[in-house]
Amino acid sequence: MKLAVTTPLAIVVDTGDVAHLQADDESGSFGILGGHADFLTALVPSVVSWRDARGSEHHVAVRGGLLEVRGGETIAIATREAVADDDLHRLETEVLVRFRRQLADEQSARADANRLYLAAIRQISRFLRPPRSPAGPGGRGLDDSEWLEQ
Repeated sequence: MKLAVTTPLAIVVDTGDVAHLQADDESGSFGILGGHADFLTALVPSVVSWRDARGSEHHVAVRGGLLEVRGGETIAIATREAVADDDLHRLETEVLVRFRRQLADEQSARADANRLYLAAIRQISRFLRPPRSPAGPGGRGLDDSEWLEQ
């Protein structure tokens, strides 16, 4: 099978010698052999491993991304960031930890931005709300619908 792992800036892996590939998505770990049905899944930050025809094992750490199998012979992985290295221990201890920390930081920043956005909307809503008028001759103030009619 052919395997291509790409980022927006580089082709990290491009090989035509893949006998078996193992990757991880939200549901867990899965394997792909030659002749696999067409397939598309979202990867989690993980290490993708494959064996070549000689039985040598290779690895690439991916920061999430999409994996697509086409025609049972082509595997394409598109990811934000990838690091290829045959040292699995280094990928798991250094690179994956960094990818997961970056993902957590991004999620936290996104949540903070959403909180700020909602706070700004509330402030704008308070500013645009019509003021309550003082009590009239009957001793009661106008409600919002009466204020708009005047």
